[in-house]
Amino acid sequence: MTTARAWTAADAAAWSTPPREEDDKYARGVLGLATGSVRYPGAAVIGVDAALHVGVGMVRYLGPEPVGRLVLQRRPEAVLDAGRANAWVLGSGTAAEPGQDADVALPDGVSAGDGAAFVIDAGAIGVAPTGLGPTILTPHAGELARLLGVGRERVLADPVGAARTAADAHGAVVLLKGATTHVVHGDRVVAVREATPWLATAGAGDSLAGVLGALVATRAARDGVDLDALVALGATAAFVHGRAARLAAGAAADGSGGGPFTILDLNARLPDALRALLA
Repeated sequence: MTTARAWTAADAAAWSTPPREEDDKYARGVLGLATGSVRYPGAAVIGVDAALHVGVGMVRYLGPEPVGRLVLQRRPEAVLDAGRANAWVLGSGTAAEPGQDADVALPDGVSAGDGAAFVIDAGAIGVAPTGLGPTILTPHAGELARLLGVGRERVLADPVGAARTAADAHGAVVLLKGATTHVVHGDRVVAVREATPWLATAGAGDSLAGVLGALVATRAARDGVDLDALVALGATAAFVHGRAARLAAGAAADGSGGGPFTILDLNARLPDALRALLA
């Protein structure tokens, strides 16, 4: 049985990518998001908002026109245009239709095979094409159970084993969200215990996907990323996201106490969480 390695603030700081004096917006990374739907438009707004709070150079949003209008109302610096990206987030705020086949076509404007990395969330898990490039899946326990065709209780009983099974089957990293988030690929298992219980609220996963996508895009623009890097970046995203949630909740250093907050409140504390790490 593999022992999970606890991800620390020092680890997260090492995998954050502060700007250099010579950087421009492209050197800071371009993140594309094909997220949200007319039914769940807020997921797109939350994910774009989170990504921009992490300091990525540019965000492209591809999605239904009415959702794009909401994205621009919240974050007018977002670009509603197709083009190359260093990383893509797919699926937040979408739901796979019953009986939908795997390996469906990518949304229009999403390019694969050009060195981009992929964050596969929510409705794209088990549906997005395989072999896109370095890929990280971000399910919660219920989504992982559906992917594996088992009961949710099986995943909760052995989260690391379930995540490893999915990672091996899909040739990807798996970030299994929960009170303890596990990031798994092969023999590498990282545990992140930074969240507060107040984070159990709608939109948390959409925000995390935006944070992760931004961190991946920025690192990919500078150094490129592979699956090993995605393990570290997934753990760092969970750490930063959890730390921002603690700040938004006013929780103690151990995560106890505090009170409720909205996900946009959490997004607003992401710069503070990163600033403290980099200091």
